[in-house]
Amino acid sequence: MTTSAASEPRGGLPTLTSGTLLASVFACFVAQIGLSIPAVINGYINKDLGTTSTQLTWVSDAFLVPVTLFELTFGVVGDLFGRKRLLATGAALVVVGGLIAFVTPSGGVGILLTGQVIAGLGAAAIFPTSVAMIAAGTHTVRDRAHSISIWAAALTAGGFMSPVIGGVLARIHHSGSPEASWRYAFLAMAILAALSVAITVAVAQNSLAPEGRSLDWPGQITIAVALFALLYAVIQGAEDGWGSLTVIGGFVVAVVFLVLFVLVERRVDKPLLQLDLFSNRMFTISAVVTVLGMFAYLGTAYDTSIRLSAIQEYTPLKTSIGFVLLNIMGVILFPVSSRMLQRFNPGWVLAGGMGLIGIGDLVLAAIPATNLSIAAVAVPLLVVGAGFKTAVTAITVVAVNSVPTQKAGMASGATSMLRDFGLTLGPAIIGAIALTNAANAIQAKVASSPTLGKAVEQFNASPVPPPVKGAVNSGPLGANAIPNPPNPLKDTAFHALSHAYSIGYLVCGIAALVAAAIAAVMIGGRQHEHAFVSAPEPELVVD
Repeated sequence: MTTSAASEPRGGLPTLTSGTLLASVFACFVAQIGLSIPAVINGYINKDLGTTSTQLTWVSDAFLVPVTLFELTFGVVGDLFGRKRLLATGAALVVVGGLIAFVTPSGGVGILLTGQVIAGLGAAAIFPTSVAMIAAGTHTVRDRAHSISIWAAALTAGGFMSPVIGGVLARIHHSGSPEASWRYAFLAMAILAALSVAITVAVAQNSLAPEGRSLDWPGQITIAVALFALLYAVIQGAEDGWGSLTVIGGFVVAVVFLVLFVLVERRVDKPLLQLDLFSNRMFTISAVVTVLGMFAYLGTAYDTSIRLSAIQEYTPLKTSIGFVLLNIMGVILFPVSSRMLQRFNPGWVLAGGMGLIGIGDLVLAAIPATNLSIAAVAVPLLVVGAGFKTAVTAITVVAVNSVPTQKAGMASGATSMLRDFGLTLGPAIIGAIALTNAANAIQAKVASSPTLGKAVEQFNASPVPPPVKGAVNSGPLGANAIPNPPNPLKDTAFHALSHAYSIGYLVCGIAALVAAAIAAVMIGGRQHEHAFVSAPEPELVVD
């Protein structure tokens, strides 16, 4: 191998090739498909594998948690050893994870979660690396905004193509029962990821920025433990009880290790995350807005998934209509978003995007699940999708623009981690709030209705097969999944879940509106400087 500069129209800085852009964008598209896959098949997974309500939340978060935990380290790995090979390795892990999920046996929830974790590790490598490869080769406001807008469009395209793929495959492949067909969505993901590996190896240009970078294992370990403990406590709280020792212990461990992470990063010579990034006002505010906004967006997506597939029991293909509505605006707005960022203060663009997410969520909160028409939620889902496309492009541009080019890997890694931490919190928090609320409502209804209470006692004492009893008693979603007869809780669970997930939409809407206000006041109120600071040492491109 030889190391040389790429074409150098700007003081020795490499330029972005079309092959590199294609490889970065397609890999991001594949990773987003992996993130979105459970959306339309949660109902089938629930019935086929007999998951508890909390296990169903883990199906989504088993992919997202490793993304959140390891993005920072993968950002450093790419800077040190080359981004091309890391991008290909990440896609290869998605292949492995997808194949493991595809061969999940009946009742094998652990196998499915293992596949999701491995695929999530691959996505953790892909997300920051794809942004860093783009940032390394773009050096003007116009070029970077345009390229990152393409990258954001790939996120959106993956978001709506994944549910469509899952819905179509579920209709074609039944494997003995409709519920078993969800596995083919993971096989499709694996095939697309294999194509991503081939594209990256064939046409991408390698880049790296090793100056001042090194692996920080103490930092990685402390932040991984802190974030996992926090997410574990939030997700398990709905099932184990918020006062249980495991949940309280999880929160305590999260706080302790977060403090340790800060102490470690202040002492090491080459930290995983340079905390002085947060001394930059633009970067810090965008970080706060990122967490709030992405929590609101994926909380909305998760809420919609559960509402359509597990509560209203739409087929995967019909459920996919909701996710096309949620994501199609990203494609429609693609030509507009980059121009908006070139012409307007990104704070106002960011605030507008978050505001749209908030408005859409408040409307969704007012529409109960008893309204079974997909048309009822069409317009607010379109509004949320338009807000996400506008916001995610602005977030990335603001964060990457605020640091020197040689820190693009670190900034993109930090931004990706914050974005996906917010995304991971969405299913975790909304699931916890909704399932706790629904379980309490069902318990109160049974306690207040002697007739229903007697029916439940008779059901539990009847010769109904144990798997059916187990499903009904596994939580609100299980109680809703079994028809009546024999399940006396079906109607009660349906209405309890309808109300509980409306509260979920409300929480997401409030979070998005708070993010919009912060962006408007603290970023939009200041003069925007279109600044790209070139690195003292140019990026290296390996031919």
